[in-house]
Amino acid sequence: MNGSTNILMLISVWALPLLIAITFHEAAHGFAARLFGDNTAYLLGRVSLNPLKHIDPFGTVLLPGMLLLTHSPFMFGYAKPVPVKFSALRRPRLGMACVAAAGPLMNIALAVVAAFGFHFLAYLPPAGAQFFALNLKNALIVNAVLAVFNLFPIPPLDGGRIAVAVLPSFLGRPLARLEPFGMLILITLLFLLPLLGSQTGYNLNVASQAISQGAQAVIRAVLHLTGNA
Repeated sequence: MNGSTNILMLISVWALPLLIAITFHEAAHGFAARLFGDNTAYLLGRVSLNPLKHIDPFGTVLLPGMLLLTHSPFMFGYAKPVPVKFSALRRPRLGMACVAAAGPLMNIALAVVAAFGFHFLAYLPPAGAQFFALNLKNALIVNAVLAVFNLFPIPPLDGGRIAVAVLPSFLGRPLARLEPFGMLILITLLFLLPLLGSQTGYNLNVASQAISQGAQAVIRAVLHLTGNA
């Protein structure tokens, strides 16, 4: 295969797993919010498995594309966040925790489905089996990474929302106040600190290593659960 064919193949086996992962993740948030009494996402059409409802031009298309083409060690992307009015939830603290947890739990469920799919590859013709095997493998990786990443206890990530909901107020409120700076904190942890470390000779790639190790643990557990280990 020539270079352009390789790139198209690479995109084809990563794009579908990533699109499904982030679509189901966001739809799960919206469904959980409606279940707990907030119809905001439902009224905006965000309780949907239509990817077009959730695509963010940068987070869903440009960022994963750049990571893929630069041979990044991990694939990452995100969709438009589902709007949730936490004050409208029944039992707001419990509701916040459950709505936030719905996304990562959906990604883990998708990882389990992908791993079960490995058992059916033997029934496919060789060419098709290879293509589907790559999609299933990447679906397992993408969903594990998204689940672990989103459970980081930094608002506005799901883990931060869960922490705010379950921690005592004297700890949860200061953590909640970090939300406007959450993305800056993440950019610092994932990109700026590793860049600084590469210039100073220190290993400051702690966040990416934590995501990688956590995702590997999830993958091992899922493979064991589905009889692939």
